[in-house]
Amino acid sequence: ESDTASEISFQFSRHKKTPSTGSHSSDMASVSSVSGSVLSVYSGDFGSVDAQGTVEFALDYDEKNREFQVHVSQCKDLAVVDEKKGRSDPYVKTYLLPDKARMGKRKTSVKKRTVNPIYNEVLRYKIEKMVLLIQKLNLSVWHNDPLGRNSFLGEIEIDLASWDWSNRKLNWYPLKPRSLSAVNGVDHRGVMSLSIKYVPPGSLGEWPKNPPSGEVHIWVKDVKDLLQLRPSGVDSFVKCYVLPDTSKKSYQKTRVIKRDTNPVFNHTIVYDGFHTEDLKDACVELTVWNHEKLTNHFLGGIRLGLGTGLSYGISVDWMDSTQEEVAFWQEMMLAANEWIEGLLPLRSL
Repeated sequence: ESDTASEISFQFSRHKKTPSTGSHSSDMASVSSVSGSVLSVYSGDFGSVDAQGTVEFALDYDEKNREFQVHVSQCKDLAVVDEKKGRSDPYVKTYLLPDKARMGKRKTSVKKRTVNPIYNEVLRYKIEKMVLLIQKLNLSVWHNDPLGRNSFLGEIEIDLASWDWSNRKLNWYPLKPRSLSAVNGVDHRGVMSLSIKYVPPGSLGEWPKNPPSGEVHIWVKDVKDLLQLRPSGVDSFVKCYVLPDTSKKSYQKTRVIKRDTNPVFNHTIVYDGFHTEDLKDACVELTVWNHEKLTNHFLGGIRLGLGTGLSYGISVDWMDSTQEEVAFWQEMMLAANEWIEGLLPLRSL
């Protein structure tokens, strides 16, 4: 099963203990990788240059082929990234928002050593017109770095519901700095109702020690107001990982609820192998997906953790819990063996 979300990982050495057993288990002590998990529209941005210059493009919708077309012509007066060499290697990337996953991503070729690149390329999306009209087009320009440290050069965002579709001419648009709404993911994706509980090792008092290691229980109840990406509705399911463990042993998911923007899952997941000290370094990532034949489509998610940016002493981008998510996780840590109920907004991770 493939998902329309990018994933990065890097290895770090850690002493491995004997894995715990059970179909719903994940031994946190056996973790050997750290995942970036679902990346945002600005993933890989390491640059600090100011946006400048213009981009020339045109939009069209081919009714016969049901295809949205972005005609990217050229850019002028882009920012210089490598000042020593006086060069930029720009390319243009487009997304359909609020989808920030790979299925909505298109990009042009890279033009080297120029701040006035000429592309004359068409970026195409197979999409129904009525679905397209509830999207926004995010067109951004980037400097391509061989090591993947790409630099943001500017963007423009267009609300396709108000676009004049009789306008098929190439026009120039000024490139702008990143919009706060896109950076912070302030787009409504729905709300998840859930409960969580931590059971410390040996806290149930039976012999032998019950449980022998700590357990985190996650009760996914329902989701309200999911994004409807097609007229027939949403076929959704929830996926769960306990980061930094991204192995199959950590992966759990609910059943698929069809044609419902307010799905009720009522699904409980239990992870054992937890030691109390792991709670400050681990993060429960719950993501909601639209199930499709060829590839699943990311709808939104939450991350439950302390949001410190660190996991076992290593800086990670997924330890980015919001204040609400942090407060929810802290309440669970302070109230052992008690169910903590929460209602948390989904976000673009």
